[in-house]
Amino acid sequence: MNDEEGSGSISANMASLLAIMARLRDPERGCPWDIAQTFDTIAPYTIEEAYETADAIDRKDYAALKDELGDLLLQVVFHARMAEEQGLFDFAGVVAAISDKLVRRHPHVFGDAHYANAAEQARGWDEIKRAERAAAGDGDEDASVLAGISRGLPEWKRALKLCDQAATVGFDWPGPEPVLDKLEEEIGEVRAEFAAGAAHERLLDEIGDVAFVLVNLARHAGVDFSQALRHANAKFERRFRRMEQLAAEAGEGLTGKSLAEQDALWDRAKAEER
Repeated sequence: MNDEEGSGSISANMASLLAIMARLRDPERGCPWDIAQTFDTIAPYTIEEAYETADAIDRKDYAALKDELGDLLLQVVFHARMAEEQGLFDFAGVVAAISDKLVRRHPHVFGDAHYANAAEQARGWDEIKRAERAAAGDGDEDASVLAGISRGLPEWKRALKLCDQAATVGFDWPGPEPVLDKLEEEIGEVRAEFAAGAAHERLLDEIGDVAFVLVNLARHAGVDFSQALRHANAKFERRFRRMEQLAAEAGEGLTGKSLAEQDALWDRAKAEER
């Protein structure tokens, strides 16, 4: 680490960031935009910054990762500052809470517990979380294995967590092959609904089933569903932009070309990547 990257102590740099955030939120001397924000208005930016961090990791752009992690940290500082202004908690409380949680949920590292393998550790983790919910008064009403799965997650992520939790009691496909069979079955049901001129609600339901099974297929393959979709998006964008270039090189544009002509350009773009 060079002097520029590591200048100053962590505590001094953190104190400076907290002071900057406080100044931005100062009702008299701060930034009008920052002052106007609330938890609700900042939440979408928090989600966006998390995805941009994941994108930098996916691209292995570690210079960008440093910047994105800073942006993500700013989101934590922003929320903590607004909470402090309302007398709810402060940044120090956030740090203390996550530190306590990490120690509490790793008794095999910070205590005397012992787990034989990763699966046993995962069960222990779930037991600790259930005890935490019970201590907070959240465990009395819902004793389901699925209790505690946030409804604020992206739906694909919630689907993954639902299936992971169901699997802890043995409710799971034994491998990818039956998942593929189920996927074919669900796609067949979508085809049938289209052929029958189904209402929007029926298509919504059946396409949802396909998406749910796809998440499970990725899960059984050990593939991160979000990463897979990011790769697919990047591939589509790369090939489509190449289509535009090929058309432009011929003095033309994509608009007005037939689908067959556009498909031919797509095939050329695809072939160039091989």
